[in-house]
Amino acid sequence: MTDMKQKLVDKIEAVKQVLTEIGADYNPATLASSYGAEDMVLMDLICKFTPEIEIFTLDTGRLPKETYEVMQQAKAHYHREVKVYFPNAADVEAYITQQGPNAFYDSVELRKQCCGMRKVKPLKRALSDKKAWLTGMRRSQAVTRSELPVSEYDDDHGLQKFSPLTDWSNGDVWAYIRAFDVPYNKLHDEGYASIGCAPCTRAITAGEDIRAGRWWWENPESKECGLHVKGQP
Repeated sequence: MTDMKQKLVDKIEAVKQVLTEIGADYNPATLASSYGAEDMVLMDLICKFTPEIEIFTLDTGRLPKETYEVMQQAKAHYHREVKVYFPNAADVEAYITQQGPNAFYDSVELRKQCCGMRKVKPLKRALSDKKAWLTGMRRSQAVTRSELPVSEYDDDHGLQKFSPLTDWSNGDVWAYIRAFDVPYNKLHDEGYASIGCAPCTRAITAGEDIRAGRWWWENPESKECGLHVKGQP
């Protein structure tokens, strides 16, 4: 076995240990999946080894068609129920009526309001009865995630938060996807490294940060949607 293959095997075993601990000690637990590459790795591992861990996704109403395509592919591939949470219709109606459909381009405040109603509030509903939640976040994704631990207590939601892939590289993620034929969002083939809502996501160019395509008109320090920012209301 080559060193690279052994490295991937070791990383997989480490994640399996974390998932086993979560399944045993934090039931009910759930994976928050955006159907990005990292989340597909975790979905694959959960379906194989710890099916007791639940999975959910947030449908913001503005996702790319490719995201819906991989959602359908994953359903057929894993035969697994994924709970879908939507934003409150009244919140969306009020925001668009008062600010316009693309007001998030106008200021960081308006962008965070949009993320708040489309992501943060539905997330609170998704986690309301859980003991732990899992994310596909990695340290190398952004400056805002450089000290990300595998496990930490989430005071905002009152439960444990796990990021089992925190020390994985982008290469590790794609080596796993290729090795196990995992479904993935085809926008990744077009240079989209991190995929969110369609109006707020673009492809990146060589040398750019992996999350440079998310809210690209903002400074890197502000580029989180609020799902992983401590002290959210």
